[in-house]
Amino acid sequence: MKTGLSQQTSMRQELRVNPRLYQAMDMLYMPMMDLQQHLKQELLANPFLELLEPEDETPEQPDAEQEKEQKEKEEEMDWEEILLNGFEVGGTREQYEQLEYTEPVTVETRDLIDRLREQLQMMDLTARQLLLGDEFLGNINEDGYLAATVEEVLASVNQLVAGHLEGERAAQEETADGAQGESAEAVDAGSAPTYFTLAEAEEMLGIIQRLDPPGIGARDLRECLLIQLGEQSDSESLTYRLVAEAFPDLIAHRWNDLAKRFGVDPLAVQTAADGLARLDPKPGLKYSQQSDGYIIPDLIVDKIGIRYQVFLNDTGMPRLRLSRSYQEIARDKKKMTPENREFIASKMNSANWMIQAIEQRRQTMLKVMNFIVDRQRDFFEKGVEYLKPLTLREVAEVINMHESTVSRVTNEKYVQTPRGVLPLKFFFSSALATASGEDASARSIRAKLQKMVGEENSAKPLTDQQIVHLFQEQGIQIARRTVAKYRDQLGILPARMRKRV
Repeated sequence: MKTGLSQQTSMRQELRVNPRLYQAMDMLYMPMMDLQQHLKQELLANPFLELLEPEDETPEQPDAEQEKEQKEKEEEMDWEEILLNGFEVGGTREQYEQLEYTEPVTVETRDLIDRLREQLQMMDLTARQLLLGDEFLGNINEDGYLAATVEEVLASVNQLVAGHLEGERAAQEETADGAQGESAEAVDAGSAPTYFTLAEAEEMLGIIQRLDPPGIGARDLRECLLIQLGEQSDSESLTYRLVAEAFPDLIAHRWNDLAKRFGVDPLAVQTAADGLARLDPKPGLKYSQQSDGYIIPDLIVDKIGIRYQVFLNDTGMPRLRLSRSYQEIARDKKKMTPENREFIASKMNSANWMIQAIEQRRQTMLKVMNFIVDRQRDFFEKGVEYLKPLTLREVAEVINMHESTVSRVTNEKYVQTPRGVLPLKFFFSSALATASGEDASARSIRAKLQKMVGEENSAKPLTDQQIVHLFQEQGIQIARRTVAKYRDQLGILPARMRKRV
C-alpha cells in the first residue's frame, strides 16, 4: 500500500440550500390564515412588493431590458425538482436563516378561578377564610375538580402561616432589642395568625362546593353528581340514592342487581339513571380559557352540473406584484453605489421569488385536491361509508411529487365540501381486505360499525363477534379485536352496557 497526500478533481451536481428554500417549505405547510399574516409581513419588509388591486390585474408585458435584468439577477429555482425531491436537500435550517418572531399578544379574560374568587369575595367571610379559600381555588383544575386532597391543601396553607409566624417572631425580637418595653409590649399584644385546622378546611370546601357552577370543587365524579343533585333538591330521589349508595354498580349498568337492591323495577332503575344525562360531569369546562378554533378552509369543492370543481379559497389573501416605482429606481444604476445595487438586487430577487413561490403553492394544492376528488367521488356522492383507502405515497406517485411534499400540502389544511368542512387528512386512511378483492377504508368501516350499533335492537345489542359476522356477510374480513378497537375509538360501550330493559 502506498501512503502519501494527493489531489484530485471531480465534478458533481448538487442543489445548494438557501433561506428561500426553507421559506418555501414553510409556505407550503402554512394554513390560509398563517399564510395571510406571512404575506402581510413580507409586504412591510420588502419595498419591491406591493398589493395588486383588482383594477390592476391586467398582465403587464416586461420590456427587453427588464427581462435581461431579471435573467441576470434572479436566482433560478427549479420547482419541479424541489417538489419531486420533497425539499430534501440537506443542511440545517439554523445555518441559513433566522426567522422573525412576533410575540403574540394575549387578551385578558375571566376564567373559572376568577369567577369563583369573585363569588367568595361577595360573601361575608373573614380574611382568614378568604386566605384558606384562595388556597383551595389554586388547586381546582380546568374541569372544576379539586386536584389535591384536603390534607394537602391544609398543609400548603399552614406553610404560609408558618412563614408568617417566623417573620413576626423575628420582628418582635428586633423590636425588643432596640425599643423600650412599652413598644415590645404593644407588638406582643398584636393578633398573630394561628394554624388552620382540618375542621376549618372541610368547612371551607363545603362553602366552595356551593358556588356556581354546581359541582365545582368535587373530588371525584360521584361527588360532582351528588352536589348537582343536591342543588336541585333531589336528595330523596332514586337517582340520588343510586349515585350515593351504589355508584360502582350504576356505572357498570347492572340494572337487575340494582332493581333487586332497591326493590324497584329494572325499568325504573334505567329511567333514574337516564336522569343523570342532564348533569354536567365537567362543570368547569364552560369557563375554560381555551378559545374557539376558527377554521378558514384553504380549498373549496363545489358540484357544478355533474362534475366536482376545486377552487382555492384565496379571496382574502394579498395579491402581490413587483412595485413599478421601485423598478424604475432600480433601472437607474448610474446613480447607485455598489452597496445600493446589491441591496436592490437582493430585494428584487426576493420579491420575484415570493411571487413564484405563492403561485407554485397554489398549483400544488390544486393538483393534490383534484386527485382526491377524483379518487373519492363515491364519498361525495353517497357518504362516508363509501370512502376509499388512500395513502400519501399513492397521491405522490400519481401527481409526480415527493411524499413529504404531499404531506406538507395536506397538513392542517381544510376543504369546504358539499358534505361539510373537512381536514384534508380525513381522506387518507388505511385499507382492509374485502371478498371482492377491493380494499375498504378503515374510516368507512368505522362509519358502518356506528350505523350497525345505531340500528340494533337495544334489548339485544350486537356483540363484537356478531358485528364481525355482519361485516363478513358484506364481504369485509375484520378481526374481533379490530371491531373492539374501532368501537372504543367511536366511544361505543360494550354490548352488555348498551343493553336496555
